[in-house]
Amino acid sequence: MPVTATAGETGVPRPSALDEPTSAPPAPWVGALTLVNLAIFSGWFGPIQVLLAEQARELSPDHKEAVLSVVLLAGAVVSTISNPVFGAFSDRTTLRMGRRLPWVLGGAAGGAASLLVLAVAPNVAVMVVAWCGAQIAINAMYAAVTAAVPDQVPVGRRGLVGGFLAIAQTLGILVGVGIAGATGSIALGYVATAALLVLLVVPYAVGSRDVALPEGHHPPPFSLVGLFRSFWISPRDHPDFAWAWVTRFLVNFGNAVGTLYLLYYVTDGLGFSDDDGAGRVLVLTGLYAGTTVVTTAVFGHWSDRIGKRKIFVIWSGMCAAVAALILAVPQTWPSAVVAAVVLGCSYGIYTAVDFALITQVLPDAVDRAKDLGVINIANALPQVFAPALAGLLLTVVEALGGSVATRGDAWSLGYGLLYGVSAVASVLGSVLVTRIRSVP
Repeated sequence: MPVTATAGETGVPRPSALDEPTSAPPAPWVGALTLVNLAIFSGWFGPIQVLLAEQARELSPDHKEAVLSVVLLAGAVVSTISNPVFGAFSDRTTLRMGRRLPWVLGGAAGGAASLLVLAVAPNVAVMVVAWCGAQIAINAMYAAVTAAVPDQVPVGRRGLVGGFLAIAQTLGILVGVGIAGATGSIALGYVATAALLVLLVVPYAVGSRDVALPEGHHPPPFSLVGLFRSFWISPRDHPDFAWAWVTRFLVNFGNAVGTLYLLYYVTDGLGFSDDDGAGRVLVLTGLYAGTTVVTTAVFGHWSDRIGKRKIFVIWSGMCAAVAALILAVPQTWPSAVVAAVVLGCSYGIYTAVDFALITQVLPDAVDRAKDLGVINIANALPQVFAPALAGLLLTVVEALGGSVATRGDAWSLGYGLLYGVSAVASVLGSVLVTRIRSVP
């Protein structure tokens, strides 16, 4: 049984790192955690949505789709492995400053350094290596920050806190894309993103409230084989955890299929110029962000108040499918604007409430970060398959289009199929949430 740590200078006992939290953390802590999440998602999505696509076009204009697929695929593979690995390292960390904070600080430094290398990458090979480095470092941050919620937030407040984190993620995407578009330079975009990544970590570093493992608790001897074996969590023993993983994979796969090629959808699919494309993506991202911010904390708090999670997750997935179909069929700028609003509502509800749901099906307090890292594979793995599927589908459809005269029709068909796949995945993810039994 977890022990309670010794009393601090105030005489109030500090909770053990392995206790189930019972009191809500103060607002400044929630704010600092929110800023870290904003930094993380800026560091991810500024490059993913704009900078990497523009860099691929600059380095290899005739093969930009293939280059972007390779870069995103390599980064996603690394991300898939890094998150649970660093989560496990975080769980085992015995420093007095706590289990989570060292990885947040180290990840911020490593992520900033990798983004600066991307700023001066002279070829595709360096671009791939630097983006993989950024993924490794930022995933170390994310694994630690995500685990801080079940460490310090009671179950009855996780929908609300999850809502704030969802707002941070959405604003992080918007800020990342905004930086990429506003700087007017690929290199300056990376430099500004790196600076933001470091700056926004400072408030959390000052007031992390991180708690060290209790005295007398010693992690088992490290074994690489044992580490990777621990990533397997038996669906028979923990079926709700398994279904939560499957549903998150499907919803994120649908989202990744639809968003990773958004810049090319706007330029090659809708016909806007390359110069105008980044601005149009920023408009769509802004609409998406605005609706997400409006819905996320509201529905997260609503979920806490009524004590239900699944109904919100189910309807958010259905709304995501509707947004994908709107992108698939009309393929016009007005329809893209409507889809951005619908998708923003969907993602705002899903991110806040599904995160709270997941923290309620974790198998063990000792391995919170590692288990959340396993869940986060369901976030990263779709980025492995989605670029490959999207690149292959668009390339094949374009090739089958034949002549230049039919190229536009080929692009239209390709993106229609792409967003159709996104809709199907979102619906499946919604339906299978009903298989989770322990969470209402």
